[in-house]
Amino acid sequence: MLHVLYLVHDVSDPAVRRRVQMLKAGGARVTLAGFRRTTSPVAEIEGIEPVDLGATRDGRFAQRLGAVAKAAVSIGAKLGAVPRPDLIIARNLEMLALARRANGALGANVPIVYECLDIHRLVLRDDFVGRTLRGAERRLARDVKLLVTSSPAFIANYFEPFGQIDAPVELIENKYFEAASVVATHSFEDDSPAPPWRIGWFGALRCRRSLELLADFTRRQAGRFEVVLRGRPALSEFPDFHGFVEAEPWLSFGGPYRNPEDMAAIYGQVHFSWAIDFFEAGQNSEWLLPNRLYEGCRFGTVPISMADTETGRFLKQQDIGVLLSEATPEGVEAMLGRMDQDGYRGLKSRVLARNPRTWSYDRSDCAAFVDRLRGLAAVPATFAAEAAA
Repeated sequence: MLHVLYLVHDVSDPAVRRRVQMLKAGGARVTLAGFRRTTSPVAEIEGIEPVDLGATRDGRFAQRLGAVAKAAVSIGAKLGAVPRPDLIIARNLEMLALARRANGALGANVPIVYECLDIHRLVLRDDFVGRTLRGAERRLARDVKLLVTSSPAFIANYFEPFGQIDAPVELIENKYFEAASVVATHSFEDDSPAPPWRIGWFGALRCRRSLELLADFTRRQAGRFEVVLRGRPALSEFPDFHGFVEAEPWLSFGGPYRNPEDMAAIYGQVHFSWAIDFFEAGQNSEWLLPNRLYEGCRFGTVPISMADTETGRFLKQQDIGVLLSEATPEGVEAMLGRMDQDGYRGLKSRVLARNPRTWSYDRSDCAAFVDRLRGLAAVPATFAAEAAA
């Protein structure tokens, strides 16, 4: 069985759990090690006790650099009880640095896979900081065996034009993971949709501009539209998040949720999903294909996106969703303000008509990914029966 050492920037990130699920479902054994954004060490992720490398803080880049430097000194001792892995997956740039240190500490030349699912604004700066970070990435990635990323626009707008990595690319979109095989149809029909129309904004809540735009729009609509927020607000971006939401009559925050356990329930409560992010406008926010895009469509909600983004182009190709031409309350009103039952049914029917594999991965996809990794590590294909069950 392929043994993967998965080095991550935040073991408490729900996306880390999803990748661990995918690796295990594909037949890999996983050792998880990384930093955390929680006060105390995380006890377990999918039955795995993570190797704790310390705490970091969201948005505090200097603090994260210090934590990485400290972990680089101690990683040999931290991984002392870990059997030699067949492969290391490094999630994000700082973990790529630690992957090379781990190789040295393990006394091995273990193949490294670089997983990069966001292009941080610092590496795109046209100054000393940006050039230094890009140079560090090129050096650290000079012999990686595979780049894993989630959007074609990351490749077209960053990795290729900057010449960052000379390695094959594996595109793994941020699709919903199905424990069972993806079926041919889903049924999420609502026979009597009616106002108030509810927009769900779920996941990593980090975009102040989206929050203010939605607040303004719902006030203009005076109750015809409501916004339900669920997930993890980035208080480093808006420390007044809770007070802001409580002061808005048609915004509500329902707290965090579990993925996949709560997904059907939370998306079943809304008509539309907000797939817009201005957090790094003109850069990462325009290039990404977010989790909420796939999750919302998987559960039959109608996605809302800016037309001139990678998400908007993707939705246009699928001929679904609501595409905004301008990020203003007036722009949202122009597309949604006159929504009625027939209009909503038409929008939703187009989402439901798409092949559900557009939105989901199942165990066969997981097995194919692990097979790709196994080929890099040259490990015989001997799955444990329970892993494929």
